Amino acid sequence: MKNIFEQLTDLLKKDERLVSQDGVLLKNQTQELARKNDPELIKLLLSEKAIKQHFFFEVEKTLIFDKEKFIRFVSNKQFLPDSYTAFKNKIGLTAGDEYVSENKEIVLTWPYKDCVLEGGMTKEDQKRDEIFYNETLAPDDINRLLDAKVFTNFKRIDKKGEHKLDGFNRDEKGTIKDNLIIKGNNLLALASLKKEFSGKVKLIYIDPPYNTGNDGFNYNDSFNHSSWLVFMKNRLEVAKTLLRDDGFIFVQCDDSEQAYLKVLLDDIFGRDNYRNSIYWHRTYAGKTISKNLPWNIDTILFYSKNPSSGINNITKELTEIDIASFNKDDNDGKGKYTTVSLQKTGGPGPQTTYDYKDNKGRIWKCPAKGWRMTKEKLKAKEKEGRLYITDKTIREKYYLNERLKIGKQIDNLWGDIGNMNRSKSEDTGFSGQKPEKLLQRIFDLTIDNNDLVLDFFAGTGTTLATAHKTGRQYIGIEQMDYIHDLPEARLKEVIAGDQGGISKDVNWKGGGDFVYMELAKWNEEWIENIRDTKTGKELAKLWDEMKETAFLSYKVKPEMIVANAKDFEDLSIADQKKFLIACLDKNQLYVNLSEIEDKEYGVSKKDKELNENFYGSK
Repeated sequence: MKNIFEQLTDLLKKDERLVSQDGVLLKNQTQELARKNDPELIKLLLSEKAIKQHFFFEVEKTLIFDKEKFIRFVSNKQFLPDSYTAFKNKIGLTAGDEYVSENKEIVLTWPYKDCVLEGGMTKEDQKRDEIFYNETLAPDDINRLLDAKVFTNFKRIDKKGEHKLDGFNRDEKGTIKDNLIIKGNNLLALASLKKEFSGKVKLIYIDPPYNTGNDGFNYNDSFNHSSWLVFMKNRLEVAKTLLRDDGFIFVQCDDSEQAYLKVLLDDIFGRDNYRNSIYWHRTYAGKTISKNLPWNIDTILFYSKNPSSGINNITKELTEIDIASFNKDDNDGKGKYTTVSLQKTGGPGPQTTYDYKDNKGRIWKCPAKGWRMTKEKLKAKEKEGRLYITDKTIREKYYLNERLKIGKQIDNLWGDIGNMNRSKSEDTGFSGQKPEKLLQRIFDLTIDNNDLVLDFFAGTGTTLATAHKTGRQYIGIEQMDYIHDLPEARLKEVIAGDQGGISKDVNWKGGGDFVYMELAKWNEEWIENIRDTKTGKELAKLWDEMKETAFLSYKVKPEMIVANAKDFEDLSIADQKKFLIACLDKNQLYVNLSEIEDKEYGVSKKDKELNENFYGSK
């Protein structure tokens, strides 16, 4: 018996308008006619009982065409499927009405917005897309995915080396005060931090994959647009719960997704909490121009959790151009100066709307936005000779010798702190490393000593190294195996007294420690085994083992797969891998904390004690 996909295909091919010259069904034309409620199309759909029951419903004896359901159905990749999707349908992984992966209303520009993008960011080679590791899970498929997970492989690392972890250090309020590096899926690691760190993180900084397809990380950085937005949305929503009420988040990106990311952040954090778009001069562009202007900046989107949270007033050194602007001198021994407007530029402060009478009796009308200081303070500056007054203008004097000591207040254009090409002193052998001064400025702007910093795309560990050197507590999360060769190794060098980056500026001498730990794998282990398998024979053997010990999806009927073994063998190795990963229950990627006592998972007695210690069970 033909399934609903095949029945609809055969029916639609009866309409010549919907078929190409080579006999291929035109899906876009079909959708367009449906949107117009085309009478001929509706008549055709009503002509067959099964199709009629599927796409029409009755209201007071009147049949109504469910246009949206029909368009979703035709849009879905399971309609006119490839060999892989056809195999999935045949063995029953797609059943009943579950032909749209998210099982929810579609938003055409963002079809998976209510879903969760599970999975890692690794890839076998540069030719593979995200299909193996970034799986879009419908809300109906999620039950225990974001439950707290078991941690394992604990160790404390200090100047003397690695040691077994005896327990976590806590402050007088009972909060963990250790620096932490966590290996594992960052979405699930974030969810596991909620019990201990919810509302305790002062600053989040992340530099996620840019969705460009050519990122220097070993991340899978070729998400399609919608998947990338889901990937970010899921993680940002959990991260927000970890922020203190007076906390801040900085998200670095380039132009590929910057505009969409800002809209997403507006939605999650609120437009009132948008502070700035910071533009960092990250590289020097080449001299050739073809279709586009050279790209040499990254955008850092800056948000708060609460609109009333204040930031610190920090300054930077004056440049040669700044110094040249101090070009006036009254020869009164006070030195060179420049002049600045006395009009208020916005922000907090009293409403200073008054007319000012100077010492010579001239009346200066209130500026359009008011004065930026009180009448009394303005009079005092005039007595001190700090006002520049002519027949036509009144302005304030800024003296060069004073400004050299104070510095220049920073704005949102950061071109003075080095870039990727100038980071050689911090080189860890990893391309695309940020200067520590970038993170130092973000820290100085928003946090105090001992505040907690979180980076859940730890990468080379620049955030963590900078936090360590400046006395801030930190948590870093990284899924990739290079966690050992990059952030972990880098922090060991920092502890040993590394003199790169900002070390000399902050007089860094070494010291301190951090705790390393991992999420305890379960189905994630199977995914890695599938990834590393080379032949169909090895995959068949792996499937036999999976049937015995892996957590399979409730949709999987092993007997159906066995019955269709020949069709499975006919798939490419890539599609065989994709299918086996689809068979796994993604709620069981890592060991859930609630199942820590289950002997099947083999959690050691020591790990049980440390998990109890971490989660505050004892």
